[in-house]
Amino acid sequence: MSERKYFGTDGIRGHVGAAPITPDFMLKLGWAAGQAFKQDGQRNRVLIGKDTRLSGYMFESALEAGLSAAGVDVSLLGPMPTPAIAYLTRTFRASAGIVISASHNPHEDNGIKFFSPQGTKLNDAVEAEIESWLDRDIEVCAPRELGKASRIDDAPGRYVEFCKSTVPNDFTLEGMRIVLDCAHGATYHVAPKVFRELGATISVIGNNPDGLNINLKVGSTHLDALRDKVIEEQADLGIAFDGDGDRVLMIDRDGSMIDGDELMFMIAAQRQVDGRLQGGVVGTLMTNLGVELALKERNIPFERAQVGDRYVMERLVANGWQIGGEGSGHLVVRDCTTTGDGIVSALQVLLAAWRSGETVSALRRGMNRLPQVLINVRVAERFDPLARPDIAEAVKAAEAAMGATGRVLLRASGTEPLIRVMTEGQDETEMRQWAEKLAGVVKASPSV
Repeated sequence: MSERKYFGTDGIRGHVGAAPITPDFMLKLGWAAGQAFKQDGQRNRVLIGKDTRLSGYMFESALEAGLSAAGVDVSLLGPMPTPAIAYLTRTFRASAGIVISASHNPHEDNGIKFFSPQGTKLNDAVEAEIESWLDRDIEVCAPRELGKASRIDDAPGRYVEFCKSTVPNDFTLEGMRIVLDCAHGATYHVAPKVFRELGATISVIGNNPDGLNINLKVGSTHLDALRDKVIEEQADLGIAFDGDGDRVLMIDRDGSMIDGDELMFMIAAQRQVDGRLQGGVVGTLMTNLGVELALKERNIPFERAQVGDRYVMERLVANGWQIGGEGSGHLVVRDCTTTGDGIVSALQVLLAAWRSGETVSALRRGMNRLPQVLINVRVAERFDPLARPDIAEAVKAAEAAMGATGRVLLRASGTEPLIRVMTEGQDETEMRQWAEKLAGVVKASPSV
């Protein structure tokens, strides 16, 4: 298949006002998507949701116009988490779902994600078909066939009830004091309701979006504000979402961060104890070695996928497994939902604690997170580092010295002219020495 012109690993994303993140492109994209999703003989409908960025209003209108021109009805959801659009696309039996969001990026950026009728990310073939329609001129359908637009006013309530349905009816958070950080993003009006209705005593930060402050010094990429609030209130736990609500990280009662690797481990380990674990766990090339070792101790299969949630999902589906994710907090629990969902993932961690009778602090002690050192080496142009004999030999020597308790990863960045050198093992000083040595070999490699 030819390389896609607009779609990256997670939709289309960029700086607002710079191609392709412009109103005219979004109009054309709406029309092209409408053509790709239409099924003859049916009244086709596409759902559109967005996060809290100011530019979302502009792109929402442009997409709506393009879809209408293609003869597709549009249902507007307003500000809603990305996984909520996936869920509602399924339950409304829509032809597709569209999310206007740039996830954890600042407000100056925006982007578009698509969901299939099943609530999953689009495959490459559908994205290629949309791009093929983008190469054509817009042809507006007959006036009587234009798409209609409507608003789904009860979308937030529907999603709140869905989130609560992913835990047992007798599950309760009574007695827990939780601080939520909604990143001034799409979870600001739904996450507090979910946790409050399940019985928790909650405080909330990052829940006053103004269109410009999404992810600004709050959320899963900026944890200091949440850490300070957890310590100030002596809360049991802090939960941070990103701007579009598909990621989650936590702050323990002592102020330490709990990342996606640890959360993924806690869910899987407790499910094994309960006899509810189906298969194994899928991480990525960047997943901490401590996860792999802790799962191995419990005889839980573990597999690494390429970096990116779509690759994690591909391996989960291929294996018939349920749990996977990334250290960034993008977790997938397939028996609960079809995509990464910050609220649902957080509830699964809290469910694991509830079933075990332990605190989240106690559950995380089952995994020993190993020190990880990452050095980015800037190069003239990206290349496969392991294809160079001198680099491959140095990596082999490092791996032999580390044995089973260490790991080396060299990979080219997918977006910048960088070679990422990562080492991981029991001793941070030793790992740093190895990382610096390998980075030096990369720098000295011919034609770099």
